[in-house]
Amino acid sequence: MVYAYVNLSVTDETTFAAYRERAGAALAKHGARVVISTPAQSVIEGNRDATGRGIILEFDTREAALGWINDPDLQEVHALRRSSGNSAITLLA
Repeated sequence: MVYAYVNLSVTDETTFAAYRERAGAALAKHGARVVISTPAQSVIEGNRDATGRGIILEFDTREAALGWINDPDLQEVHALRRSSGNSAITLLA
């Protein structure tokens, strides 16, 4: 299994709502599963930038995760996420 950590600080709830309507199908297309999604994150050691919603995604392979983020058919969905606030996605693989 391969995981992706998403930190998303939402600044536009309307755009985020539009993203959420399409995100599930976009993830399912590449076999991804949401392990956890929570607005509560606490840094317990070290320093980092502000946290927002924390999401852990699980993919079967690294290639599936890269396929999801690079899928040309999903660029509009990714654009909605990006437009809804500040996000960073870290692939743990």
